[in-house]
Amino acid sequence: MLKLLLSLISLFTLSLYAENDIKCTTNPIQPLQIIDKPIDFGKERIEMTKAYIRSHYGKTVNNIEITPKIIVLHWTAEMSLDKSFKRLQPEKLLSDRKDIVKASALNVSAHFLVARDGTIYRLMPENWMGRHVIGLNYSSIGIENVGGKGNKRDDLTPAQLRSNIALVGYLKGKFPTIEYLIGHHEYTQMESTPLWLEKDKGYRTVKRDPGEKFMRKVREAVGFMHLKKPPKGSK
Repeated sequence: MLKLLLSLISLFTLSLYAENDIKCTTNPIQPLQIIDKPIDFGKERIEMTKAYIRSHYGKTVNNIEITPKIIVLHWTAEMSLDKSFKRLQPEKLLSDRKDIVKASALNVSAHFLVARDGTIYRLMPENWMGRHVIGLNYSSIGIENVGGKGNKRDDLTPAQLRSNIALVGYLKGKFPTIEYLIGHHEYTQMESTPLWLEKDKGYRTVKRDPGEKFMRKVREAVGFMHLKKPPKGSK
């Protein structure tokens, strides 16, 4: 099933490049190549994650395993792979994250990080909860992309597009429970769904990543998977 999904995605991606007059200079990722590059996720981060689940979602858990139902695409707002990784690596938030530190000192994280050249890095176990999207962490897998300069520019590369498409296919094949594909900028639209768990009504941030154009192209390529968008008419 997974091989079939990746084959279909490869064909769809090539047609997408042709339609947009983009020259593809590398072969599609098949089979998908993922490099493990683990962030620090020891006992302290695990316990902080459990505390986050308890305080924000009202659940007391014995472990931080999740059942993935959402894929969330992001950008890092950094142009450097090394700087992007170093922001996610520590167990506790960096000092400049005053916008979210009141909610928890638990550092932000993502399951995957995609470099500008399309290289895919796995940062943590795919079925562990990471802190990457308010309200939806307990059912989502996060994919960060290096880019989004200044948190404003829609500058993700064709190689990143190709890798995100392939990664969505890989994850849907591995986790049939996945129902939704959303951009980080769309997360508040999920508040009307049962997957939204945030208890603090004042805990929201405005997001722009990974850009409407990028999301549209990914969705065009994986449309045959019938992954849902956030509900219409939501926030």
